[in-house]
Amino acid sequence: MLTTLAVENYRSLRDLVLPLSGLTVVTGPNGSGKSSLYRALRLLADASRNGAVAALAREGGLPSTLWAGPENGARPGARVQGTVRTKAVGLRLGFAGDEFGYALDLGLPVPGETMFNLDPEFKREAVWAGPFLKPASLLADRAGPSVRTRVASGGWDPDAYRIRLSDSMLSEFADPRACPELLVVRERIRSWRFYDHFRTDASAPAREPRIGTRTPVLSHDGADLAAALQTIIEVGRAAELASLVDAAFPGSRLSVVSTEGSLSVRFHQHGLLRPLSAAELSDGTLRFLLWVAALLTPRPPELLVLNEPETSLHPDLLPALAALIATAAKETQLVVVSHASPLIRALSEIADVGTLELEKENGETKLVGQGRLDRPSWHWPKR
Repeated sequence: MLTTLAVENYRSLRDLVLPLSGLTVVTGPNGSGKSSLYRALRLLADASRNGAVAALAREGGLPSTLWAGPENGARPGARVQGTVRTKAVGLRLGFAGDEFGYALDLGLPVPGETMFNLDPEFKREAVWAGPFLKPASLLADRAGPSVRTRVASGGWDPDAYRIRLSDSMLSEFADPRACPELLVVRERIRSWRFYDHFRTDASAPAREPRIGTRTPVLSHDGADLAAALQTIIEVGRAAELASLVDAAFPGSRLSVVSTEGSLSVRFHQHGLLRPLSAAELSDGTLRFLLWVAALLTPRPPELLVLNEPETSLHPDLLPALAALIATAAKETQLVVVSHASPLIRALSEIADVGTLELEKENGETKLVGQGRLDRPSWHWPKR
């Protein structure tokens, strides 16, 4: 389980070190940095697939995502002026858990050496054992293009490995004999799953019948909703599924029908003479069923991150959504980004929740109530 998340110089997250629990709710007013924290987690996951450079390019390149304020933040009441930077410009992301930790440091290329000046370079990466980074716990250490790994005797392999500055060692260094722990960390990060704003408009993929194949993991666009629900039913969770649907829509049930191999959802409501197809469902009903399919997954990930799951749901559905999230938290670590107070209260009543409230002060995102001595222990690998 992840116990610490650290972000430095990503948008408004100038210097943030957060404690994580089995079920963490991130909340705060609009503009406080919740979405930036969600994106930072996605960027960490992208790095394990060598997608961090492309992800930053979609945001305008590394310079567009860097903290735009003074290097050391702004003091309340003081005039904000330009500053001469004393440290190398970089975006740093990392996490630590009970078994392993990982950190990366992305920086700008040397001017004049390339035309791709907006693409970041991996300046440092480190994987370590245990919750804290220290020299003795390092398992794999990357400085520039050079990667070194720990050997069984405890020392460093005398042969350094070379990789490109645009590539992460998580994705490009894949020798299980040299550092099997690096592969373990990579596969765990790659299992992380993110869901963000399912489409429920009239043309949404979830409203259309689709060829049915066993689907233990709902796709990000929800196109395989019927197949995912049928998979949940066939793996033995039909009663659990029925209970959650009835809690949200009393007296209702759902079924999946097959027509020449194509699967589609049918929603049965008390008082109606026929079931409703997915195309006929309200946006809120369809969105709730999508969350059911996502959270009752027969293949739980190491980490499941939900961004504003309350969107388009009627307030009366939030207790049922809280119960669904609490059920999923028994099998996987969850981070829920939300500004819906009723959902957070409902979750707190039925589950052990770690609540992180963010606020923005002088343009910088901070954790409400966190003093310097309250921060989890964290150290970045130095360039």
